[in-house]
Amino acid sequence: MTETERNKQLARAFFDALDRCDISAIVDAYAEDGTVTTMGHTLISGTFTKAQIREAAKGVLTVFPEGLRFTVHHITAEEDRVAVEAESRGRHVSGKTYNNHYHFFMQWRDGKLLRLKEYMDTEHITEVLCGGQRPA
Repeated sequence: MTETERNKQLARAFFDALDRCDISAIVDAYAEDGTVTTMGHTLISGTFTKAQIREAAKGVLTVFPEGLRFTVHHITAEEDRVAVEAESRGRHVSGKTYNNHYHFFMQWRDGKLLRLKEYMDTEHITEVLCGGQRPA
């Protein structure tokens, strides 16, 4: 199996873990120096370390008690980079449906996620996840 094929498999496994709300598998997918960057200017935007990811992942279960389901539409890969087009759907604790569309950029190193960049509809995040609140 080529590095590219392996990284595509790792990306699929990562989204399967997200779909199962398997916090251990999600966090374990990251390299020790791995980061996730949530793009935009929302209350949840920024770049986060593996330790911060571990804490934030626990919060997903509290705001999506029924889970947050991901559908992967397309995966494209080259060498250590994987691009994923996906969609999420879940019922937020506010009662609102959260249905966002994403482009994820993933960079892998030695079978671990080094960088994840998450591009999505930030207005939908502000409306549903942040209750309409914006950063100062």
